[in-house]
Amino acid sequence: MHIRRKRGWELPESRATPEAVFRGRRRLIKAAAAGPILLAAASLVPGAWHRAFADADPTLEYYPAPRDPKYKIAPRPLTPAKYVESYNNFYEFGSQKDIADAAQKLKIRPWEIAVDGLVENKFTIGFDDLLAKVALEERLYRHRCVEAWSFTVPWTGFPLKSLVDMARPLGSAKYLKMTTFQDPEVAPGQRQVWYPWPYTEALTMAEAVNELAFLVTGAYGKPLEKQNGAPIRLHVPWKYGFKSAKSLVRFTFTEDRPKTFWDTVQGNEYGFWANVNPKVPHPRWSQATERVLGTDERIPTQLFNGYAEYVASIYKGLEGQQLYR
Repeated sequence: MHIRRKRGWELPESRATPEAVFRGRRRLIKAAAAGPILLAAASLVPGAWHRAFADADPTLEYYPAPRDPKYKIAPRPLTPAKYVESYNNFYEFGSQKDIADAAQKLKIRPWEIAVDGLVENKFTIGFDDLLAKVALEERLYRHRCVEAWSFTVPWTGFPLKSLVDMARPLGSAKYLKMTTFQDPEVAPGQRQVWYPWPYTEALTMAEAVNELAFLVTGAYGKPLEKQNGAPIRLHVPWKYGFKSAKSLVRFTFTEDRPKTFWDTVQGNEYGFWANVNPKVPHPRWSQATERVLGTDERIPTQLFNGYAEYVASIYKGLEGQQLYR
């Protein structure tokens, strides 16, 4: 019988340091060069590494959040974080995909979110205060870009419906408009005056309260990276990716359908509804298949990106609308 002897340097997987803590410790060490007193204090108090980093990111304690097993991506595997965090559409920082470095200039503390329009409860709240009021969870979601590529991500966040319920919209509210930050000093794309900044997107109220509509604050068990839309973004997985607006600062409830960013720029290609449908091509390419990010694989695209059981009922009676553009 072969007896395996553990080497002195081997550790069980259960003792591996979580990525969020490891990254936090590295950042704290970097900061300690300017603050040796903090470093000394952290070495004396159990758990101080984590708490000291939480002073810079007060939401760190919420990660990783418990996973909701209802939302599955099988048979597809998760996309490695390195691809999702380095291949980004974020026009505020440029029209190319490699905007991750430029996005680091975005200041996400302090960050306030305004809720207004046709609601009983108008309010403005700091991002950190908002997270203290909601229960975060992790969901595995598919993401389908209108450019015919896709990935799968473990997003952390909370249902958009939770924010809607806080606002208590009036019966006259038919749409929810979302607005992203505007700061051309740090976002060079916003100096391009031919675009209608700031970026806006909108959902019908039925879409906004659907269980899939998710406000994302983290990914891969840690707070959201800036290039992915920190500190808070939308994800609506049955729609093309441009509907999932990043770095949100305002939610406005309105009776009239808002004119959104891409619908204004080129509505014949990027319309209001943007529901994924492999049978309706983009004017310049097919939507029948998609390239899986990080691989050479192309796979068939599914109606509503595979989420028809959750959302198809929303669109009954709207057959006259261009629901897929």
